[in-house]
Amino acid sequence: MSCASTFLDTVRPYLAQKQLTTVGLQVIQLNLGLRCNLSCQHCHLGASPRRSESMSWAVMERVLRLVDKSGCREVDLTGGAPEYHPLLRTLIENLHHRQVAVQLRSNLAILMEEDPQMATLPAFLRAHQVTIIASLPCYLPENVDAQRGSGVYQQTIAALHKLNQLGYGREDHLPLHLVYNPGKAFLPPNQQRLEEEYRQRLWQMHAIHFHRLYTMTNMPIGRFQAELRRSGEEERYGQLLRNSFNPATLEPLMCRKQISIRWDGALFDCDFNLALGWPANVPAQELQPDYDPQQLAHRSIVTGNHCFACTAGCGSSCGGALAA
Repeated sequence: MSCASTFLDTVRPYLAQKQLTTVGLQVIQLNLGLRCNLSCQHCHLGASPRRSESMSWAVMERVLRLVDKSGCREVDLTGGAPEYHPLLRTLIENLHHRQVAVQLRSNLAILMEEDPQMATLPAFLRAHQVTIIASLPCYLPENVDAQRGSGVYQQTIAALHKLNQLGYGREDHLPLHLVYNPGKAFLPPNQQRLEEEYRQRLWQMHAIHFHRLYTMTNMPIGRFQAELRRSGEEERYGQLLRNSFNPATLEPLMCRKQISIRWDGALFDCDFNLALGWPANVPAQELQPDYDPQQLAHRSIVTGNHCFACTAGCGSSCGGALAA
């Protein structure tokens, strides 16, 4: 595949409408802000302890109205570290009252901070049956600490033990899923085989339980793109993603069934377009109190060459691999 070929040039032969479009609105993803306890090398958003962006209650109220009007039954909370948000529990309580499934994306290490709020948060999540999607880029300490910071692996394992003690990863109604991403510029291995390896190694090393492992391809934007440029790997990695394009990943792409809402209410097709500042192709690009959910459920998707990362190999999404 030519390095000059664009993402749309590549996918058009496989699309009936010759453009990538949504197939409904099943998931509302909220980026609650960019404050984070870590500054991971692969972070596409540039989250860190120094960031201050944070979703207001006014925007959250608009989100709740959208949930009510759209009938969407799943909300995905991300950041930064969403645990830092002072209104996180209030938001979860409102969603739980509506019988909406909530999943929280966590780096785990934050749960071990010496903060009374963090100490009681796991039990709160358990009481509201929040699914936890936990980042663990490797089962080996040296690889995790190299990517995320010294001592993070130890904190992560301690957090997993705490969650296991509450039933997470052990009981079916308390899902605990782990997320793997490569440490360097290569594609993830087969998700099923890697899950089996994680399960064996984490049990042998730490007696850790979890439900599923999701593999995610590193997106060539943000900090990871900066690292690719420093190492002279940007062109090679881009070509790897293009050459690995798999048309079987197009139908289940996460952007086809979700909307991503930034802390200020701006609307995006996914968290990666959010990081790039590429708004969704909708009449009003900021969530309004009276927003028509049909405008979100039926739209053409804004794409770029970074989208090759989601369609390479077995594919990549917030829920892991997309194809066998």
